[in-house]
Amino acid sequence: MKRFTLNEPPTLTAEELIDDFEFAETKEERLKLIIELGRELPDLPDELRRDEFKVQGCQSQVWLVPKVVEADGQATKIVFQADSDAHIVKGLVGILVMLLSGKSPQEILDFDLRGLFDTLKLENHLVPARSNGLHSMVRKIHEIAVSVR
Repeated sequence: MKRFTLNEPPTLTAEELIDDFEFAETKEERLKLIIELGRELPDLPDELRRDEFKVQGCQSQVWLVPKVVEADGQATKIVFQADSDAHIVKGLVGILVMLLSGKSPQEILDFDLRGLFDTLKLENHLVPARSNGLHSMVRKIHEIAVSVR
């Protein structure tokens, strides 16, 4: 992987996300929350908006940039930075980044995103194209974690 500096994203626990979603009662409030979470992501520098970091399978443009942190030749954690040209999609990738950035590859693979999405009823608030894009983002994160494990 190429060398570059990433701005660390804010972190978010599953419990905090569940609490936030419970507070947002309507579909509109939940979509607004998703957009607000996306605004918390650090800006992605233009030089990182490259094809190699694009997530395939998303209608919108989504960039997911990993930085692998190693100790003694082992990947100890992966830091992600991400961005999208669509507000809701940026919020969705932001949620993933805030939940998973800074975790080890195995922790990323073990994280029960499906269970969390079901608890949040997240896909009830997304059109099929955004839901497919979300799955593409998760798949890309898992591919990265597997490749450095």
